[in-house]
Amino acid sequence: MDILYADRDRALSQIRRRLVKNFMDIIILSELKETPLSGYDVLTLIYKRFHILLGSGSVYSLLYSMERKGLIKGDWNERRRLYTLTQKGEEAIEATTNSYDRIESFITDLLPR
Repeated sequence: MDILYADRDRALSQIRRRLVKNFMDIIILSELKETPLSGYDVLTLIYKRFHILLGSGSVYSLLYSMERKGLIKGDWNERRRLYTLTQKGEEAIEATTNSYDRIESFITDLLPR
């Protein structure tokens, strides 16, 4: 593989990882619209969809933070804590969805051409 392609692939991989980590709350909220998830489910989802292996600490601390903000609610189900979307979380994901064009434009403007 040519060095330039290797550097480009590495750069794209790093950008992809940063975007997933920075938008992980939005990813979680949108998935919770479909079904309740545990922290392990979130880790598995991120790995399967984006091929990114995250540390459990970062996922669980984000889930706890989202719960404190009232975006999600966690309940124990046997040995797992399952998270569901609250009304406030539903409103947050709807606001994000309605702002999709502005978010896409911002990211496009952010990257050099």
